[in-house]
Amino acid sequence: MSVPAANVLTTASTVPVGEVAGPAPRARGWLRSAEITIPGGIIVLLLFFCFIWPLVYSVPKPVGGSLLQVNLPLFSPGHIFGTDDVGNDIMSRILYGGRVSFEVAAGVQIIGLVVGGLLGMAAAYRGGWVEAVLMRILDVFIAFPSLVLVLAIADSLGPSEMHVIWALSAFSIPAFARVARAATLRLRDQPFVVAARLAGTKAWRIMFQHIVPNMAPQLLTFSLLGAGITILLEGGLDFLGYGIPAPTASWGNMIATGQQFISVYPDLVLVPSFFLLLTCICLNMMGDGLRARWGVR
Repeated sequence: MSVPAANVLTTASTVPVGEVAGPAPRARGWLRSAEITIPGGIIVLLLFFCFIWPLVYSVPKPVGGSLLQVNLPLFSPGHIFGTDDVGNDIMSRILYGGRVSFEVAAGVQIIGLVVGGLLGMAAAYRGGWVEAVLMRILDVFIAFPSLVLVLAIADSLGPSEMHVIWALSAFSIPAFARVARAATLRLRDQPFVVAARLAGTKAWRIMFQHIVPNMAPQLLTFSLLGAGITILLEGGLDFLGYGIPAPTASWGNMIATGQQFISVYPDLVLVPSFFLLLTCICLNMMGDGLRARWGVR
């Protein structure tokens, strides 16, 4: 018994799109989730071991090691990553150095987000001479090569963790301001913002109730990408001697110290370099994953 062509077409049109497409959409969904959850889980583990593990488990001090245990190899008893040239436990210095890197990255992103975000929103929303003056000032900072500007500020302030944060903030504030300005320009003429303005809502209330929530995903994504760059720059400052002063543990000055012995004890450079690279890659993957997910929406 033959089936009329019209019935065949009607039946085909009622089949759900997901069933026709097969497992491909689900696979893409799993892939997008993995791009965020896997690097996110690694970052959570690093944060746990850097900040919480030393509080609940007896970890050797990062400085004041024994000269009788100098340059122990990897997987030595009681020193899983060995010791450095003065007997300090490398695992302990990795944990405390990671704490410094995360603190610097968080501080720089918060300052850039608050200061740069407010400046960018104010410039875009007010427009006119306010936008022209603010953006030209920020363009002056952007015009300088970022590393040269950071080195100049860090050298004038002196080596310390807080000074590194302030120096790197000169790089993050203009970047966040430009992102916030672009997002505000896109949102300020949307119907819900125009309706709030016509209803007599104050400008600051419109920005914080309507504009900020809508551009928060974009700023969060940018802050994750910026955190990876910040950790690299902080490591570069430490390596050059303008960042965290020795003997305070940081990944950058561990690499700087270890490169003197790289031909004999390469693990003194490879271990901190691995954690520095792993952290930056995970932060960038999280940022790219969130950008792809929110970009589709």
